[in-house]
Amino acid sequence: MAKRVAVIGAGVSGLSSIKCCLDEDLEPTCFERRDDIGGLWKFSETSKDGMTRAYRSLVTNICKEMSCYSDFPFREDYPNYMNHEKFWNYLQEFAEHFDLLKYIRFRTTVCSVTKRPDFSETGQWDVVTETEGKRDTGVFDAVMVCTGHFLNSHLPLESFPGICKFQGQILHSQEYRTPEGFEGKRILVIGLGNSGGDIAVELGRRAAQRLVDLTTANDFLSCARSKWKRVTNDELPTSILCGAVTMKTSVKEFTETSAVFDDGTVEENIDVVIFTTGYTPSFPFFEEPLKSLCTQKRFMYKFVFPSNLERATLAIIGFLSLKGAILTATELQARWTTRVFKGLCKIPPSQKLMAEFTKKEQLIKRKVMEDVGKEKADYISYMDDLASHTGTKPNILLLFLRDPRLAWEVFFGPCTSYQYRLMGPGKWDGARNAILTQWDRTLKPLKTRFVPDSPKSASLSHYLKVWGVPVLLASLLLICKSSPFLKSVRGKP
Repeated sequence: MAKRVAVIGAGVSGLSSIKCCLDEDLEPTCFERRDDIGGLWKFSETSKDGMTRAYRSLVTNICKEMSCYSDFPFREDYPNYMNHEKFWNYLQEFAEHFDLLKYIRFRTTVCSVTKRPDFSETGQWDVVTETEGKRDTGVFDAVMVCTGHFLNSHLPLESFPGICKFQGQILHSQEYRTPEGFEGKRILVIGLGNSGGDIAVELGRRAAQRLVDLTTANDFLSCARSKWKRVTNDELPTSILCGAVTMKTSVKEFTETSAVFDDGTVEENIDVVIFTTGYTPSFPFFEEPLKSLCTQKRFMYKFVFPSNLERATLAIIGFLSLKGAILTATELQARWTTRVFKGLCKIPPSQKLMAEFTKKEQLIKRKVMEDVGKEKADYISYMDDLASHTGTKPNILLLFLRDPRLAWEVFFGPCTSYQYRLMGPGKWDGARNAILTQWDRTLKPLKTRFVPDSPKSASLSHYLKVWGVPVLLASLLLICKSSPFLKSVRGKP
């Protein structure tokens, strides 16, 4: 009998989790509190339901080839960076292609997820859900939580003296949808993440048209300086240069109508304060101490499995910060997780994991640990680490011997998700072609007409064919020569 798996959320990570369950012959049931798939990518004009959704101008900040499911490339005519509607269409196409919608229960809220009395032997969970006022309880062999980072908005009002007497409008970026309604107003944006940059630019553009002053501040100036280059918005520097956006230091305090900054300057007649200060982790359906432990990433094995459970039957998918595409990482997390559920992959016992985490906590100060928890994981290292656990990490040397052209693209090209479908469990026959044509799909939206290859490009292709294999071999030899492991082996008698 197939194991029953509860999947909470039908967003980016929830959809891949459903598919991965099916790939491993597990029986998924997905619970989604909205009436459609896509999570925050499903746009809505209003924010009255309290759910986090994309604002209307949102555009993806990672190229389509680096942010697609590993066995379902974007169509070649899709732009490399797309608006929320286009990206949601892709999710819909993915769900329909793999027939995932029939496994999703919409308008269903998960109320609680608790261990069954015999959890230490069975690893099973009681999942209580509510659909249109009717409650239901189901028993599941495993649970995959796919609710992401953006459930609870972080609104640090206590950090801003005088904010309680401020007479203007206060909102979080979670509530922001469109620039309509902000015309003719002086706006203060607090926070300099990607959302802060997007919102400041959009309001600044409209403000410039209507001669409105827009001020952007950050609640921690040192943080703003260290993260400046991480803000992915090409228009923000231009907006600052032309005066549509004005950078300020930290806010010292508020009065009824103004903001006082650390440098002594004052901005009068502020109408709106928008906090783009991120979100706090939230797992409202768990009981303590599991609820608190899951919010602390350092207690999550590979950012997926809580370290205190006797049975590895609970996984948190997509709860990580990564220097790269989250979609591809969550898919690989789901592929690994479902194989752990099925018993095909193993993780260390909980006693060992907790002992290791406790030891680290004793050696490193609490503040440092908290800072480390906020750091983003390296994309390729993390992906390769997960892939090594599932047996899907590409073997470059083997590829070189079997398929030099493909090895060249994998080794020197971008680390696209298709690479993790070349071998091992879940191997996809289309992976090779997807890798060899990834640049074609990247350039396709930029082309307006067909241009035949010139003799020069043909000769370049010839030189690549002649010298490609020797260069690749030399590169592999250099890597092997510089490998710390090989150096240590050579150093042994």
